Amino acid sequence: MPDAPPARRSFWAVALQPRMLAILLLLLAAALVCGRLGVWQIDRAYERANLAAQQEAAEAAATGPAALGELVAPQASFPGELVGRQTWVEGEWEPDGQTLVAGRTLDGVEGYLVLTPLRVTDDGTGGASWAGLSGAPVLPVVRGWVESPTPDAAALDVPDGEVRVEGWLQASESTLRTGDAPANPGGPPLTQDIASSHLANVWDGPIYTGYVVLTGSDPAQPAAAEGGPAPLPRPVLEGGSDVNLQNFFYALQWWVFGLFAFSLWIRLVRDEMAGGRRETRRRADRTDDPVGRGIAGLPS
Repeated sequence: MPDAPPARRSFWAVALQPRMLAILLLLLAAALVCGRLGVWQIDRAYERANLAAQQEAAEAAATGPAALGELVAPQASFPGELVGRQTWVEGEWEPDGQTLVAGRTLDGVEGYLVLTPLRVTDDGTGGASWAGLSGAPVLPVVRGWVESPTPDAAALDVPDGEVRVEGWLQASESTLRTGDAPANPGGPPLTQDIASSHLANVWDGPIYTGYVVLTGSDPAQPAAAEGGPAPLPRPVLEGGSDVNLQNFFYALQWWVFGLFAFSLWIRLVRDEMAGGRRETRRRADRTDDPVGRGIAGLPS
């Protein structure tokens, strides 16, 4: 009666052998090293991006503010490269059109942006930039941040008469974050976005397709220490320089190497399973035919 076929060893029967466990520990150590190197590359990617952003901000500050009319005209398309550019413009505040932009954070605290229309009187072009329009344009200006929807009077107070405003340029937002803003009894109206397409229906006259984040004005508005709105950091183009791609792909390579180390161990276990079956079959064949046969039936 022929012997039963050799029993197949399970994956775990082979994997839990001391030799395989030792190989697993060695490969896991290599995978951990690869994973740590990947994390280091990601840290480097953000570090280099932050340094680039700091250098860009320093260069922008060194050049000084440019006249708004030399950068963009009212109702003209807003170029993305102008985000974060310093500019100056003169005009008069229109506090009756003031609104608060809800859902904005500063230093991890959620609050509101104080958005005030500025009726432009001088953008550095002597009025040439809006000569063919219906009148003097209005510029949305974010004067700062407040924590409450009903801030102190100082936060909403603006100087009378003509004022020179300096600040950072930012592109108009879309109205994708739709939904009616809640009523704000005791405070200015609320809005969800700084969208020129929406503000054009609220404020009279031509409007810019970007806005200015105020850094200073003459005459000055009330300081934050006196109850005025808190200043905001320089805006950046979203997605523009978050990660250095070269370091990011280096990180992916290290993580792939780490996964390969673990897959190599699985392959070794499977090869050991296959090798054990072949060896068992050879031993069974020798038992059935101890002499063995070679070519033409001669002993091998």
